[in-house]
Amino acid sequence: MPVAERVPALEARRPKRADAARNFDALVAAGRAAFAEQGSTASLDDIARRAGVGIGTLYRNFATRDDLIETLYLGEVDALADAADELAVLEPWDALRAWLDRFVSYVGTKHALLDGLNRESTVLGECRAIMLSAGEPLLVRAQEAGEVDPQITIGDVVKLVSGVAAVAYEDAAQRDRVLNLAINAIRI
Repeated sequence: MPVAERVPALEARRPKRADAARNFDALVAAGRAAFAEQGSTASLDDIARRAGVGIGTLYRNFATRDDLIETLYLGEVDALADAADELAVLEPWDALRAWLDRFVSYVGTKHALLDGLNRESTVLGECRAIMLSAGEPLLVRAQEAGEVDPQITIGDVVKLVSGVAAVAYEDAAQRDRVLNLAINAIRI
């Protein structure tokens, strides 16, 4: 599914004027970094400073914290959907496994956005649908290849790996071991 069809709200949020678009992009990058480092408590003042703009510019682009989080979420979901498209050329299990690794990495590094998976929002609801529809063909291919239990749904798999991503780990090696346990549980 082309990017424009998947996440039309993302490009609609970006200003058309070049200077305003640069500020928007700087705020998105700064917000992504701040939320990854500090979680949902990241200061909007700090985000504006990191972006090199005033707080008024932040609020012109994002009237609320939720508007900024939704915009970041849109970008992340779009990248996750792109990854599903790119990985479809791999063998069925390898494609599903690589997408799930990408999914866990995305959720694990976006603590402020993880809460968005369960929030009530039209945009976030659309994003959940995009994310599920991006991963579903990979799951179906793996099921058709006899690699994955045919009764498992993409919703089941996303909840499973979301739970794995939400836990704090001692180190990356432990996270990988736990992820392997979870993902191998769906394999036949």
